[in-house]
Amino acid sequence: MAVTRRQVLAGGAATVGAGIAFAGAVDQLFAGSGAAAVVGGAAGYGPLVPDPRGVLDLPRGFRYRILSREGEPLRSGQGPVPSHADGMAAFPGGHGRVWLVRNHENRPDAVNRVPAIDGLTYDPEGLGGCTALEVGADGRVHTERVAIAGTAVNCAGGPTPWNTWLTCEETEDTAGTNGYTRDHGFVFEVDPYRPGRTGPVPLTAMGRFQHEAVAIDPRDGVVYETEDAFEWPFGLFYRFLPRRPKGGFGSLRAGGRLEAMRVPGVPDLSVVQEPGTVFDRVQWVRVPDPPAARTPIRFQDFGRAGITHAQKLEGCYWGGDRVYFVSSFARAGEGSGADHFGQVWSYEPRGGRLTLVIVFGPGTGTDTVGESPDNIALAPQGGLMVCEDGGGAQFVFGVTRGREVYPMARNRQNIGTEREPEWGEFAGVTFSPDGRTMFLNVYEPTTTFAITGPWRRL
Repeated sequence: MAVTRRQVLAGGAATVGAGIAFAGAVDQLFAGSGAAAVVGGAAGYGPLVPDPRGVLDLPRGFRYRILSREGEPLRSGQGPVPSHADGMAAFPGGHGRVWLVRNHENRPDAVNRVPAIDGLTYDPEGLGGCTALEVGADGRVHTERVAIAGTAVNCAGGPTPWNTWLTCEETEDTAGTNGYTRDHGFVFEVDPYRPGRTGPVPLTAMGRFQHEAVAIDPRDGVVYETEDAFEWPFGLFYRFLPRRPKGGFGSLRAGGRLEAMRVPGVPDLSVVQEPGTVFDRVQWVRVPDPPAARTPIRFQDFGRAGITHAQKLEGCYWGGDRVYFVSSFARAGEGSGADHFGQVWSYEPRGGRLTLVIVFGPGTGTDTVGESPDNIALAPQGGLMVCEDGGGAQFVFGVTRGREVYPMARNRQNIGTEREPEWGEFAGVTFSPDGRTMFLNVYEPTTTFAITGPWRRL
């Protein structure tokens, strides 16, 4: 997520733009009808109130608490809070406690690495990983420690139905590259409660590639994976069929079969430009060499019929009876078959149907909003929370069940200059199991918030 996805309109214009952008996607998600309302901050919980501390603007009645800041000491004493907070999930604890697992998308130039801890470190030269925070019923952090270390470019991931976190490396660097001593580009399972019980083990059968996010079908345990490849040939959309589909911690280590999606006659999803287009003959092709020992997966031989690619495959989440995934943009000048500012797709496993939910770009009615947002979380009070990811002002937007779009938060931490301000993107939006607290990261500098307020009012 460190790579700029899109240019975001600043101020009030961004709010209006977001309302247009999610019209089609919200209709799909909530099985509603009609277009989303375009609002200027009047819907939802009301307009944002400027924060006198200059940190985070929220609607009236909401409060934030900073749980963790980059460079401050981890409460475990293991070192400073690492850089580049990214994907995150919340898990239940006893007596009203919540455990957070937080990714750190650190590359070799990161200022604050995830400390290398014996028993938790995959590669001592990898600066990424995850930290785990225990938040008590009083809203305060009681524990903050390293959950996995020695990984690289931990971007997003996804929770499992058995309450563990799958953290994804968004890199294909091999041993000897950038100083690494081991190959990278894997998924790792992290136990938020007992991080060290089995050690850092790469799930090699799930593939070695530039992972972005995962989502699991709770009915059969199939894992869907997105690949955020930066150059042609672009990434693939995968499914992993686990050998132990009933799940449980460590079950994914038993292996399984990795397959890539093929849409007959469509080598590049960017060429599909009409929302509502449906493909009902989706095929899944076995990946010849999942660990990519010799050749990156997207370069491998998938037979005469080839395979289907897409530029910037990112967000991936399970909702209802289908998995949604996002292509942030496509640029013909970079090798895509056509241009767009973002696509949202859905795949229904039981019917084998792939549907283009919405496309952004000139002539679509969404051309004033840039490219689509990235991180999306289902909100327990209904609707969605959407993280901004790009240049300019950075917002979290909410989308109601009535398809109204409203601003939920704005980052006010200026990491640029007074003349040329810059704000770090939002990431890792997630809710506590009881739905009373929204947890949220700012990518740079790492800042993790707990946000409380009248959520049920909506």
